[in-house]
Amino acid sequence: MFRQLLNIALSAAIPAGVAILMKVYPSQVVGYEDGHLLMANGERIVYDDGREKDFITMLDESDPEDMFLLRYDREAKVPADKMSDAGRSRCEQLFKAMYGHNAAEVQRNIVHVDWFGQKIPFTKVNGAADSLRAVAREMQQHPEYIKYMKQSSTFYWRPVRGAKRQSAHSYAIAIDVNTSLSNYWLWSNPGAKELDPLKYENRVPEEIVNIFERHGFIWGGRWYHYDTMHFEFRPEFLTE
Repeated sequence: MFRQLLNIALSAAIPAGVAILMKVYPSQVVGYEDGHLLMANGERIVYDDGREKDFITMLDESDPEDMFLLRYDREAKVPADKMSDAGRSRCEQLFKAMYGHNAAEVQRNIVHVDWFGQKIPFTKVNGAADSLRAVAREMQQHPEYIKYMKQSSTFYWRPVRGAKRQSAHSYAIAIDVNTSLSNYWLWSNPGAKELDPLKYENRVPEEIVNIFERHGFIWGGRWYHYDTMHFEFRPEFLTE
């Protein structure tokens, strides 16, 4: 599928990343013109701002093109290579155009998903809630994994801790599973900074990751700055 999208992009003189976004978010990214994504709400978003960015700036001021600079590899072994955080970079203008510019706008598209004794809020935009329901159905076939699904959390409009960009949870597209069975880079490396070498830790079974990825969710455990509880609906990284 990626090769087909690349061929379509080349034939239409549009970047490969644009073709992918139009494919996986067809109700939101409706066109491309003069270097801009055309959004369903009428917004025009510069695809590539042409700026060279260091690691921190790319996280805080990502354009859509920046999101594709790192490849999310489902077959890669963890831990990830240093500074390999594919999917951690998000273009805020794009995500706000799709999911909502503020908490109230996001909440208008939230539905509640039955989730192992909880009803958790998730956006219906782009089929995200339907994809999470599909994860739940498949996970029900593995009772040994249910303990990892308990006490999960989703929507929370907030910035990333210590940064000026919004968390993916702000858009109701991310779920954190049981924190008592998870690991996070700052918990395991107290006082570490973004550019420091990190010790990796993980307790989430591989099959849980595989189930989420089959339904369009990337896993924070594949990031160098790992967040093993974190699963995020990002189908642009999982087209085949």
